[in-house]
Amino acid sequence: MTTYQSDSRQHTGPECSEMSEVRYEIDRLDRLLVKLIKERQSYMDAAARIKDSRAVVRDEARVEDVIRKVLAAAANEGLSPKIAEPVWRTMIEQCIAYEFEAWDGLRKS
Repeated sequence: MTTYQSDSRQHTGPECSEMSEVRYEIDRLDRLLVKLIKERQSYMDAAARIKDSRAVVRDEARVEDVIRKVLAAAANEGLSPKIAEPVWRTMIEQCIAYEFEAWDGLRKS
C-alpha cells in the first residue's frame, strides 16, 4: 500500500479568501493526484503482464462497472457527476491505450 505525503492543507475551499490560497490548495491536490494516477498506471502495467490475450485488454463490462462505482462514490462525497464521469471515462480510455502499448511492448519478438 502506498502512503501519500504532501504539503499540509492550509485551507478548505470555504475558508479561502484569496486566489493565492485557492491556487496553493489546487496545486497541492494536483501533486497528490499525480501520485495516485502513477499508482493506477502500475496496475495497468500489471494487467498488461498478466493478460494472456490482447483481445481482453479492453473490457467494456469492466469500464461500465468502474463508472458505476465512481458515480456512487462521487454521489457519496458530493462530487458532481458532470465532473466525475467525464474525468473517469477519459482516464480509463487513456489507461486502456497505455495498457495496449504495454501489452504490445512486453510481447515484441
